[in-house]
Amino acid sequence: MNFEVDWRHGAGHMWAKHRVTIQQANEALVDDGLVIADPDPKSTSGVSARVLGYSPAAGAVLVVILVHRTDRPGAWWGANGWRANATDTRTYAEHQDEGTNND
Repeated sequence: MNFEVDWRHGAGHMWAKHRVTIQQANEALVDDGLVIADPDPKSTSGVSARVLGYSPAAGAVLVVILVHRTDRPGAWWGANGWRANATDTRTYAEHQDEGTNND
C-alpha cells in the first residue's frame, strides 16, 4: 500500500512523546508485511487508521496513526507513532504467519 502522508502537524508530538522520527514512521508504512486497521478500532473519531509496521531504523514494530485528509482524498495526515507494545507486536507477528495484512 502506498501512503501519501503529511507529517507537519504530528512530527513534533511524535518525537517529543515517543522519540519516533518521521523516517522511522515512514519505514513502517512501506513495510511489505504491514497491518492496517481502517478505521482504527481504538479511535473515538473514526477518521483515523492504525498501521503496524516494522522500522529497520527503530529496530522495532511501530504503531503509526494516520488521519484521512478531507482536502486531498487518498492522502493522510501523520498524527502519531510509537513503538508497539506486546499486544500490537503479537498482532503484527500473527499476520506475518498468516500472510495477510488486513484486519
